[in-house]
Parts: sequence; C-alpha cells; structure tokens
Amino acid sequence: MPSVLVLYHYLYPDDVVSSIHISELCAGLAARGWQVTAVSCNRGCRDESKTYDATTWKVGEIRRVWRPRFRQASKLGRLMNASWMIAQWSLLACSPRLKPDAVIIGTDPILGVFAAIPWKRIRGIAVAHWCFDLYPEGAIAAGVLAPRSRLVTVLTKMTAAAYRHCDLIVDLGECMRQRLRKYNAAARQSTILPWALVEPTAPAPVNFEERQRIFDGAGLALLYSGNFGLAHEWRGTLALARKLRDKGTKLVFSVRGNQEGALRSSVTAADTNVEFAPFASEAQLAARLSSADVHVVSLRESWTGTVVPSKFFGALAMGRPVLFEGSEDCSIAGWIRLYRVGWVLGPNNVDAVAAELLGLAKSPEEMVALRRRCHALYQRTFSRYRGIEAWDDALRSLISTATVGIAASAYSSPVR
Repeated sequence: MPSVLVLYHYLYPDDVVSSIHISELCAGLAARGWQVTAVSCNRGCRDESKTYDATTWKVGEIRRVWRPRFRQASKLGRLMNASWMIAQWSLLACSPRLKPDAVIIGTDPILGVFAAIPWKRIRGIAVAHWCFDLYPEGAIAAGVLAPRSRLVTVLTKMTAAAYRHCDLIVDLGECMRQRLRKYNAAARQSTILPWALVEPTAPAPVNFEERQRIFDGAGLALLYSGNFGLAHEWRGTLALARKLRDKGTKLVFSVRGNQEGALRSSVTAADTNVEFAPFASEAQLAARLSSADVHVVSLRESWTGTVVPSKFFGALAMGRPVLFEGSEDCSIAGWIRLYRVGWVLGPNNVDAVAAELLGLAKSPEEMVALRRRCHALYQRTFSRYRGIEAWDDALRSLISTATVGIAASAYSSPVR
C-alpha cells in the first residue's frame, strides 16, 4: 500500500472551501488504496476559539498540530500562523515514525511550500505541491507588498528555492502555469482543478422556493455566491445590472469576506434590482446555487494567474452558465470561450452581454440546452472523480519514478 502525507493548514471538519477540497482529496486517495496521513492545525479558520482533535476520517488519519490563537484574518496573525505551521511541518521531517512515499503540500498557510525544503533534503522523498495561490504575487496584487521592494526580492528567492525542491507542481490552469514556470522549469507540471462542493448527477432543476425567496419573481436571476475578498471585482457586474434594471432581471450577492463592506457601499438606493442574501451554509448550498439562471464569478485583472476562483466549477456542476468579470488572459475566460458556457464581461462589452442575457431569458429551449452543456462539461472534465483520479495517477507515477531513480543509483554505486 503506497503512503502519502498531506500537509494543509485546515482540514475536516472545518468548512473553509480549500479545507473541504483537501479533505476530500485525502478521502479519495484512501479509497484508491493509499495510506493517508494528514497534518493540520488544531484551530478553526474563521473562529480561532474552536479547536479540533486528531481523528480518523474516511480511512485517512488526520493529526493536529497545536497552534497559538493568532487571528488568521489579520495580516500579522496570518504571517505568525504561517511561520508556526511551516516550522512544525519542517520538524516532522525529522520524525522516524512518519515514513510516507510522497508528501503533498498545499498553499495554506501562505508560503507553505517552504516545507518542501526539509522534506526533500532530510528525507529525500517525492514532494508534490498543489498550488491554489501564488505568493508573494498575491500579496503584490493585493497591494500589501511593493513589487520591487527588498522584501519581495527575498521572498521570491526563497520561494524559488522551495519550488526547486518539488518534484511535482500542480497548477489551476495555464494562466497560473505561466507564472510558475519561472520558479522550477525542471519539475513535472500538471493541471488538476478544484472540483465543486455539490455535484448533482444531472443539471439541477430550479429550486423555486429558494428562487422566490431571494429573487422574488425575477425573470432572469444572476447570483454571486461565495467568498468575496481582495481578489474579487464587482464594478463591471454592477454596471451590467444597471443596464438590466427594470427588465425583469435581479442580481443577488450571497457573500462573505473582507471586501463585502466595500461591495455593499457601492450599491445605491437606485439599484433596485441588486440585493444581498445571507451566506449559504454547506447544507443550504445546493438550494441556493440551483435557484439562479446565471452564476457570477470575478477576479481582478492584477490577480490573473495567482488564483483561479473555484466558484466557476461549482456553477458548471449545477448546470449553470457563468458570467465572468476578469481578464481575457485568465484560464476561466479561456474555458468559457472554448466550451461556450457563459460570458466574459469587460468594460467594452457590457451592452452586448446585457442583450445576450435578455435574449436567453426569452428562450427557454436555449436555457435548457446551455444548462445541459455546462453540466456535461463539468462531468467530463472538472468533476471530483476526475480530479482525484488525476492525483492518484500523478502520485503513483511520481513514486514509481523516484523508486526507479533510487534503484538505478544503488546499482551504479561501486561495491565497497
């Protein structure tokens, strides 16, 4: 039985989206015959007072590292949490009790990939990095760090050293891969995408009770559901909603995050077709997502390639097209164009997109066909099954190559 060690800041039962993805990856690998050990902190992501014990979940073992109660929402707290977790994971590389064939390191905490250095140098085993976010690029895009500052120079060199200790770097699309190439051109690269949290077996029928509750009889329902932080944009989407005012269209934001306040302050009393709904819990998510006709996803242009919003995959899984506000260079824009599953909204095509949406609202047959196309694409390309299968294949290939390399090295060594 091959074994894998998974290092991630938050894991089951924490409900932060990336925690759910990594936890499901652990469960999926265990179901495919891997011995899985995962190590996370003992605290909740959004509530540091909440603590978790070690547990066995779906055949995988989750161990907890005690961590001080630093606030993840603050810049200093986030940095302290990252330093603490990287140090703890690095110490684990010295533990003779852990003997994995491979290690998977995620990107929470920030700069978590630094843990690749001790695991590769001390243990010499295969290291894979699933890159959800790029740092320091994300901090530069957020305006936290100046692009040419001394700190950025130091962090970039340290990050490059960490990536050079990775045997496999998994990205979230071509836009991210282009940014990663400068760090380690020699490592294997693979694109494995974060799947949806809800995966119906067919395009989800409209939940009319939820639709009536939050869209109040609108003929065309646009929904922005999920986290809303520094990486997200909304001005173009609001401009589109204003074009569609008094035309039977409603835009609803069901969000949480550090930019929610700025978003709310941008909505005026004149925006009668723009409303806010409470953030949906995991139990409410299917009803919420299926209540809309079109899902809205956004990413600021400066963040292109540093993150890829997972909301896109959640929309397709429900059989819903996507309105994407962001750069044409983003992988999401490319997928939308290639597979014809939505619209890419820019400053010069607001009128055109508004006209297409109004036309869609008047054509039930076209709406049904679009929903089927979105759902079929998700099942064929982006599903949880496809993602975990890709990870299983990549890891087996990785440890097989490492074993061959060790054997070849031993064979070529002189007999003493």
